[in-house]
Amino acid sequence: MGERYTQATALDAQFHMPTYARKPVMFVRGEGMRLFDDDGKEYLDFVSGIGAVNLGHSHPAVTEAVCEQIGRLTHVSNLYYVEHRDELAATLVELFGEPAKVFFSNSGAEANEGAIKLARKWGRARRGASCHRIVTAERSFHGRTLATLAATGQPSKQEAFEPLPSGFTHVPLNDLAALEIAVDERTCAVLLEPIQGEGGVYPCDPDYLEAVRTLCDEREVLLILDEVQTGFWRTGAVFAHQEYGIRPDVMCLAKAMANGLPIGAIVARDEVASAFAPGDHGSTFGGGPVICAAARACIGALAAEDLGARAAASGTYLRERLHALAADAGGVADVRGAGLMNAIEFVAPIAPDVVAAGLARGLVLNNVGPHILRLLPPLVCGHAEIDTLVAALYEMPGAIQGDGA
Repeated sequence: MGERYTQATALDAQFHMPTYARKPVMFVRGEGMRLFDDDGKEYLDFVSGIGAVNLGHSHPAVTEAVCEQIGRLTHVSNLYYVEHRDELAATLVELFGEPAKVFFSNSGAEANEGAIKLARKWGRARRGASCHRIVTAERSFHGRTLATLAATGQPSKQEAFEPLPSGFTHVPLNDLAALEIAVDERTCAVLLEPIQGEGGVYPCDPDYLEAVRTLCDEREVLLILDEVQTGFWRTGAVFAHQEYGIRPDVMCLAKAMANGLPIGAIVARDEVASAFAPGDHGSTFGGGPVICAAARACIGALAAEDLGARAAASGTYLRERLHALAADAGGVADVRGAGLMNAIEFVAPIAPDVVAAGLARGLVLNNVGPHILRLLPPLVCGHAEIDTLVAALYEMPGAIQGDGA
C-alpha cells in the first residue's frame, strides 16, 4: 500500500470512532465500474458505495451539474425557494406515477424517520393517539437513528442501544397470517423493503406484497415501502415495487438518487402528505441546490442510458452464472436477487474470507454476515465484469468446497 494509505490508517486509528472495520485499501479515483487505490492498482467494484453509485463512478453529467451549481450558490436553507429542488420533486412524483408530495432529507435513515412521523400523525388524525404502531419485518433494516433502529428487525443491532422508542412490531417476512394478526386498530402503517438489503437480499414474494397492499386497504393503514437500496433502476424498474404491480402510500428513497452524494426523500400520496403542516418536520441541508442539481443529472443520465434495462439483463446473466457455480459447488446454499441486487449464500461462514480474497484479486465485494456475499455493482456492469467475478469465485476453494476461502 502507498504512503497515503499508511497515513490514513494512522489518522483513522487516532481520531475516528471505531464504528467500522475498514478494509485495507484506500481508493483515490473511480471511473465507471472501476476503482483505483493510492498505488494505482485497479479494482472492479461490486459494492458501488453500498448501492449508491448506480450510474458508475465519476459520471461527467453529475460532475458538471455539481461544479456549475456550487460555483453559483451552495446553500441558503429550506426557508427559501431554490433552483432544482422543485424540478427534482416533480420528477420523483412523475416516476412514482400518481399525485404525491415530496420531502427531501440527507439520507435513507432520515427519510424513514420522517415517514414514521408522517404515518403517526396521519394515524392520530383518523383514530386518535392510540393509532401509532408500525409493523415491520424480521431481518429488515431501516436505519441507525433510534426510531429507525427500533423499526429494524435485527435484535443484534438493537441490544446495545436499548431502551429504544416503542411502537414497533416485527413479523416474519412473507408470512401473511402473522401480519394479519399484527395489524390491528392501533396500527397506522406497515413498513417493508421490497427486497431486504442489509438483512441478506431476501425479496418479498409477489403474492405476499400484493396481499399486503390489499390488507392495508381493508384495514385503513398505510403501506410504506423502503426503497432506499432498491430504487433508481437497481432491480430493473425505476422502483422495485413496480415489478410487483402495486403502489405504496409512502415511499422512502436515498442512496442512488444523486450517485453517491447524500440525499434522501419521502414521497407520499397527496392525501397522506397533507397530514404534515408547517413546522412538523424539517432539515437544514435537505434539498439544497447542489445536491438536487446532482440528483437531477443522475436520474436523467440513468434514464437516458437505459440502465434499468442494463440492470435487468446483466442481473439475469449474473444469476445464471451464479446458479452454474452453485451446481458445481457444494459450498453454495442459495443464489437470489433481482436486477443487480443479488446474494450468494454459502453453506459455511466463509463470506468474509471471500471478500478478503476478492480484494487481493482486485474485486471489491461485500458480505452481509458470515454466510452471505452481497453483490451491488453499478448498473453499467456488463457480461465481461461478471465473467471476471465468477471466474475468481471458481478460483477460491472455499466458494466451491465450502471449507474456507
